[in-house]
Amino acid sequence: MTLDAVLDTVALVLVLIGALLCLTATIGLLRWRDVPTRLHAATKPQVLGVLLIVTAVVLSLRTWEALAFGIPVVLIQFATAPLAAHMVGRAAYRNRSTDEANLYIDELHHSTEQPGATGVETRPES
Repeated sequence: MTLDAVLDTVALVLVLIGALLCLTATIGLLRWRDVPTRLHAATKPQVLGVLLIVTAVVLSLRTWEALAFGIPVVLIQFATAPLAAHMVGRAAYRNRSTDEANLYIDELHHSTEQPGATGVETRPES
């Protein structure tokens, strides 16, 4: 078996695993009801799935251009997915769309900042 055949097989397996992880993220978004679990489903398997698919593309093409294009894609995914999840989670907390009964520790209860605030405030009572 040649090296090209081995690399193509590895790329195929990586694409399949990455696609399954992306599908798992989609199913998690549809299945779970509360915001924190949806955010977990959207970020964890999705980022790993994209990483595996980009790695498979780089292995399949075997060019420096593909590698140069793949590295920023992976880095941007690593930077933006957790940041977006944090922002959505904070907004859901402020809008009271989280299931407060299932929170073990409410770390934001005394630390949600309002725009223009100078000190620590709690979120508005309903």
